[in-house]
Order: sequence, then structure tokens, then C-alpha cells
Amino acid sequence: MVAPLSAWPWENLGPFKYLLYGPFLAKVLYSRIQDENIEESWCLHILIICALRASIYQYWTSWSNMLFLTRNRRILPQGVDFKQIDKEWDWDNFLILQALLASMALYIFPSLSSLPVWNSSGFVAVILLHVGVSEPFYYWIHKCFHGNNYLLTHYHSLHHSSTVPQAFTAGNATFLEHLILSALIGLPLMGTYLLGCGSITTVYGYLLIFDFLRCLGHCNVEIVPHQWFETLPLLKYLLYTPTYHSLHHTEMGTNFCLFMPLFDALGNTMNAKSWELHKKISSNSGTNNRVPDFVFLAHVVDVMSALHSPFVLRSFGSTPFATRLFLLPMWPFAFGVMLVMWARSKTFLFSFYNLRGRLHQTWVVPRFGFQYFLPFATQGINKHIEEAILRADRLGVKVLSLAALNKNEALNGGGTLFVNKHPNLKVRVVHGNTLTAAVILNEIPEEVKEVFLSGATSKLGRAIALYLCRKRVRVLMLTLSTERFQKVQKEAPTEFQKYLVQVTKYQAAQNCKAWIVGKWITPREQSWAPSGTHFHQFVVPPILAFRRDCTYGDLAAMRLPDDVEGLGSCEYTMERGVVHACHAGGVVHRLEGWTHHEVGAIDVDRIDLVWKAALKHGLKPVKLSTKKEKEK
Repeated sequence: MVAPLSAWPWENLGPFKYLLYGPFLAKVLYSRIQDENIEESWCLHILIICALRASIYQYWTSWSNMLFLTRNRRILPQGVDFKQIDKEWDWDNFLILQALLASMALYIFPSLSSLPVWNSSGFVAVILLHVGVSEPFYYWIHKCFHGNNYLLTHYHSLHHSSTVPQAFTAGNATFLEHLILSALIGLPLMGTYLLGCGSITTVYGYLLIFDFLRCLGHCNVEIVPHQWFETLPLLKYLLYTPTYHSLHHTEMGTNFCLFMPLFDALGNTMNAKSWELHKKISSNSGTNNRVPDFVFLAHVVDVMSALHSPFVLRSFGSTPFATRLFLLPMWPFAFGVMLVMWARSKTFLFSFYNLRGRLHQTWVVPRFGFQYFLPFATQGINKHIEEAILRADRLGVKVLSLAALNKNEALNGGGTLFVNKHPNLKVRVVHGNTLTAAVILNEIPEEVKEVFLSGATSKLGRAIALYLCRKRVRVLMLTLSTERFQKVQKEAPTEFQKYLVQVTKYQAAQNCKAWIVGKWITPREQSWAPSGTHFHQFVVPPILAFRRDCTYGDLAAMRLPDDVEGLGSCEYTMERGVVHACHAGGVVHRLEGWTHHEVGAIDVDRIDLVWKAALKHGLKPVKLSTKKEKEK
């Protein structure tokens, strides 16, 4: 049975909860239509305050997830996982609650709507009331929630269920807790009003500073220099730090204060490690003490997908990418960032997770998909990739895997360029295409005896053709170059060469129901496939799902092992916990401890070996399909 006041009244409304702001917006529009003084409308002020407060929480969360800036200042090193993100999905419920409570206060005290814009004595009053009333009351009630098993279990445990504190964690609490917190916030504001020194500026200032400090304590990134406390020792009792509050989440019997450790000192509940740990983290902020075992070197696909970064919108980044309407207003800003990245940026840390006690990181080359096809951009892109490889080598990274376009054959020969240029590399460079080929090949049913293959002489196409012909599967290889076809055919054992057949037109596959697409094809070219065809593909970007009577596979991918930790963002359009096969190929390379580079042409003899190794380590095949296939 749910404890009273633990659930939110609008919990079942989902995104429709934001309609509760509707009356405020209606009042603002009505005031405008009636030519009333809209600046005096407190409904407008409530909406503005809610928007500003939400922005503070969002900006703090975004900043703390910018790992390229904060990785060496993180207090708890683990990542925020999907479970925590889902728990904190409705972190902003308290903003709706406090907006409704504010409207009730205005109804009870109508004169609140006529507060002056400025009253300097109000700031003094609100500070004194906060320190003298809100701080000690919060400390006492917070201790009660921890000291009483019923209160802790049914109310406060939700807040502490978040493993890694973030700004959104501050808002993640039960209805009862936020009712109490709302009272704590309202007491100083109502006090200044009753004392006759309230003002609009006081309301704005107090609420925004309150939220700023709440986010500071929960951000999990230490930004307060320890030198401040060495210069001004009393300051440590007046202002808490992210380290100070994080200790409350790891050792819950200590550090109960709201913002001022003074009350923990008076109540003898201050954690003895608070200042020592703060100094240690602050002092080590310039050092890189966590070296990853594995790095996946990714790239941005397009301007819209750049907004899928976990430091932009954490909730959006935790779901498979799809273009949505709310992203459109952000496009100009993302485009501007793209231009800056193109001109100045270096490879940056994007996300990380832990697997089998090893740190796996994703670094991103600051280049967008279309830039890889500009002839004059080739040198610059290779320079970025080379710098990332050399940086990984200096750090002691064991394996670096290249994402799709970063290993383009025309760009750098599938990574061969870097390995040949730097023969003494300790880091192993991996394109991961061996596992990509294995995933595609294992999707093909055993009963299939003929396939149509476009992109047949590419790195992946060649390996797939040579593997299938050994299985006595007839491969219709689409290529206009007889020379390139014959080169691939000669690599096959003599007795299997007859299974490789060159075709030059799509019409040749009009009776073949298994298409493997390695080169983008138009809807008109798809029309030659017979009804019931399944399109396997390894082309970037994926082909359009044009045929209603056919099914379309997604890009080759694998699900990471169940014991992966700290994974909280989706890899482009992949589902949660699923990564592209080239990423998974690098993971397997590291887990197996292989010491060779995997660059250039795919070794067909290793396809089954890599596949079995992936399954052995808990990676699972994923056959992602389009909505059309699911509906069938």
C-alpha cells in the first residue's frame, strides 16, 4: 500500500501534467486581451520564475555531464545509468506544486500582487529569516526523516535511490517532502511580506539563489576551491560544497544541513572526512587519474543528432535518437556550435560506462557526417583521428575502436594509415568490421541459398561475399568493375569461386529475397526486389523503408553484457544498452586481450572466432527492425 502523500497527485498524467500551467497562461493572455497591466500580473511572474528555475536545474545538469570539462572534478566517478534517469524523469514536479501553492497564497493574501519591484531591506530580512528559521528547521526535519524508519522507507528513500547525485536529483522526492520544502522556502518570503519589506526582486532572488545552491550541492562536480576555506576558515561553516553533500548520500548518517554546515557542527553530525576529501578532490582537479581501457572514437552524424548528447537533454539522450519538433528551435544554436567545432575544437570525451571493472569511454571527433565527404576536409579529419590515437597511446589506453566514417576506406584505409605511420603504437587500433560482418552474416537464415549484395567490393562486402561462398551460398555481387570483382573472386578457394557471380544491374536480383545493402539505394532501385524481400544493410545512412511488402533490418548492432554499469545514453538510433557492431567489436577485442591491430581488410577466417568471443563475453545479437516489420 502506498504511504499517504508519497505519490504525486498528477502522477498518472504523464506529460499532460504541464497542462496544470494552463490557467496561469490563460490569465496572462486574458490580461493582455483586456489591456490590463500585464507586468503586474503575478501569473506571468509565476510562469517566468518556473521557467528560470527549470533552466537552472537543466544548465547545472548539462554542465556536470560535460565530461570533457568535469571528468577530473567528479566526486563519485560512476556514470548515471538508465535506471536513475527514469526515476528522476519527473524531477520538475515540485515546480508545478510550488506554482499552485503560490497561486493559493495570492488568493489568501491579495495584496501580494502589489509588491514593489525593489526593497533593499527585504534582502536583509530574507537572509536573516532563512538562517534563523529555514536552515535549523530543515536540519531538524531532515534528521527526523533519517531517524524514523517509516519516514525513511516510505518517503525519503526515493531521493537516496539515485546513486550519483545530479541537479535533477535535488528535485526527485516525494510529494510530502516537497510540501515541507515548499513551506521552508515560503517562510522567509512570507516573513518579509508580513514585515512590510517584501518585493518582486526579493522573491526572484531568493528562489533562484535557493535553487542554485541546491544544484551546487547535488552536481557531483567539485567547483569550490579549497583555498577559499584556508583563507577564510569560517566560510566552511556558512557554505557547503558538492563534496560535503555527496557524503550525505554515501554515508547517510551525516551532513544533514540545507546549505550551512554550521548546523551539522552544532548538532555533532558533521562527517569527519568532509574537508579532507574536499581538499583532495579540489587539489587533484588538474590531474587525469582515470585512464580508460577502451575508447570508441565516434563522430557526429548531423546537426540534429548533435542534440542527442547527454549534456544537452539528459532524458532525450537516454532514448533512441529521432528527430522531434521540440529540437527545431535549437537547430540554429547547434549549427553555430558546429561551425565553432569545425574551426577550433579538439576531440572530446562524450560518455563512459564500466564493464567488468574496466572503464570504457566514447570520444567524439568534432566533425559532422557531411564533412567526411568534402575532399578538402580529409586532411583535417585524419589529423583529428591521429591526435586522438596518439593521445590514447600516451594515456595508456589498451584499445581504440573507430566508428563508421572514421575508418572510411577512402579516408584512411580503415585505420591502416595510422598504424603504418606509427608502427610503435601501444594502443591497438580496431575498426570492428569483423564483428559487423559476423552480425550481418548471422542474421541470414540458414535456408537462404542466394543473396544479392550491393557494395560488394567494399571492405565489408568482400568479407561477406567470401564467407557466404564458402557456405555454398550463391552471391550476386553488384559491381560495374570486372577487375575488382575478379580480385575478390580469386581470394575464394577454387571450388567455391563459382558461387560468386558478377551482376551489373538491380534487375538481376528480381527473384532474390535476401538483399544485403552496402551502398545506398533509391526507392526505384528497391522496386526490383520481389515481394517479401528482407533488406539487410551496412550502409550509412540506412536506406529508406520504402516497400510496404518488404522488411528492413537496421544497422548491425549488439547488446552489451548485463553487468555493464553507468550507461545512461543511447548510441544514436540504437536502443538502450545496444551499440553499433564496430563499437562492440572493440569491446570484444579488449575483453579478449588481443594484441593485434584490426585495420584494413577483414580476415574472413576470424569472423566466426570474433562472433563466438562476443557471445562468450555476454554480448547478445540484436535484430533491430523497422516499424513495418514489427507491425507484421
